[in-house]
Amino acid sequence: MKYTRRSVALCLAVAATAMACKTDLTGLNVNPNSPTSAPASTLFTQASINAVGRFVGSGQLSGTALFAQHLAQVQYVEEDRGRLRTETIDGWFTNSYVSELEDYQKVIEQGDANKSANTSGPARVMQSWVFQNMSDMWGDIPYTEALQADKGGPLKPKYDTQKDIYYGLLKTLTEASASMKAGTTDAGLGAADPIYKGDMSNWLRFSNGMRLRLALRMQKADASKAAAEMSAAIAAPGGLMTTNAHNATLAWPGDGVYDNPYSGTFSTRDDHRVSKTLLDTMIALGDPRVKIYAQPTKADPTIYAGLQNGLDNATVTPFFNTTSRVGTIFYPGSTTYGTFGSTAGKKTPSVLMTAAEMEFILAEMVERGFAGASGTAKSHYDAGVTLSITQWGGTAAEAATYLAKAGVTYVPGATGVKQIGLQKWLSMFTQGTEAWSEFRRTGNPVTIKMGPKAYPDVPEIPRRILYPSNEQTVNADALNAAIARQGANTYITRIWWDK
Repeated sequence: MKYTRRSVALCLAVAATAMACKTDLTGLNVNPNSPTSAPASTLFTQASINAVGRFVGSGQLSGTALFAQHLAQVQYVEEDRGRLRTETIDGWFTNSYVSELEDYQKVIEQGDANKSANTSGPARVMQSWVFQNMSDMWGDIPYTEALQADKGGPLKPKYDTQKDIYYGLLKTLTEASASMKAGTTDAGLGAADPIYKGDMSNWLRFSNGMRLRLALRMQKADASKAAAEMSAAIAAPGGLMTTNAHNATLAWPGDGVYDNPYSGTFSTRDDHRVSKTLLDTMIALGDPRVKIYAQPTKADPTIYAGLQNGLDNATVTPFFNTTSRVGTIFYPGSTTYGTFGSTAGKKTPSVLMTAAEMEFILAEMVERGFAGASGTAKSHYDAGVTLSITQWGGTAAEAATYLAKAGVTYVPGATGVKQIGLQKWLSMFTQGTEAWSEFRRTGNPVTIKMGPKAYPDVPEIPRRILYPSNEQTVNADALNAAIARQGANTYITRIWWDK
């Protein structure tokens, strides 16, 4: 596969040029209304909308949010039983390359050519974020040879090992952090940046946070490299996210064209409920985020009730009105099947990374004795819980009350490690791939299990996603080499860091 939509256009352009040479009509081949390139600002905005919509938007509703058991399906339940649709997988994989990854590459090239690190740096961070999501879904994927066809690179790129991808991403993020500068004359992307509006100090925090996330995730697979990278990320110039003002989010205009992707999906479809695994856990702990993540049931507006994952169509139907829809902040108000929330739901931000996640990582590092983090595990844990609750509209007072509850109050040692993992999973609502990855890494919470009507060939929570079927057609040799190296192309084959 060539992984670039411009290669076809290039072939057409070559053919047109050849014809023009014969007919001496070269001037007619230039259309002033169809520019051959777009400015970095336009490319970055569109790439970010596409990437966020795909990986923390409506895309996860058909996959990773179900695997993480944050959500369950009450209609069209194939994915919740363990099998993703072929067209869904093909779309995620192929469109990521030909859309946002390529557009970010063009931004990087323009930024480098113009010596604008504040243009190329954020694009490198976001391109790394997309590659991280993809590698955490599939494992080995095209990386070093991808996006090179326009420059004469291979049309059928090799699949890099996940280890090499992680090493490459860590190097890219380190270089991005070193290049970006706040308070300089390099204006960068400015208002065209839908995530931080050109605030380079926050881009530095996000880049360093990505390094810390990747390093911790690979700890069981490559302990020495992980330890070095964790310490380096914490010590890097710019620091880490420490308040919710630092969170990496995309705030949607809510103008009916660019709406929160959950809101857009829920305006016309009623296929999802909050998972029983999630709500049972939250209700048992007295979590104040219940009323934010979920709505009361239609059958009884005095209660919240989650839906069991992994039911078939026959067994799930009776639960349609007796289980909780997702919270009203994700709905546009009037929908095709009722009124939920308000138009403000169209503007609810999509979340890429939070200060709460940083605190939970630091808490785990301290508790497990990893070098580089200061403070106590309890202080970081408490900060993470508080940041998550206030991020979602709760209050510091609610957080303090919650932290005083049995099961929530931090207990050092092995219990504390499990508490960190559980609260991190709770905090990652709407970040389906991250929550699923954290479950695979830690085994928390232990209540996540396949549902009673799961497909027989998926006997456990998926460890990865199948490779797209169209790769077998267009890039079979590279794909088959990756499968031979990584293991069978099944949902239960583990990727490199999943030990």
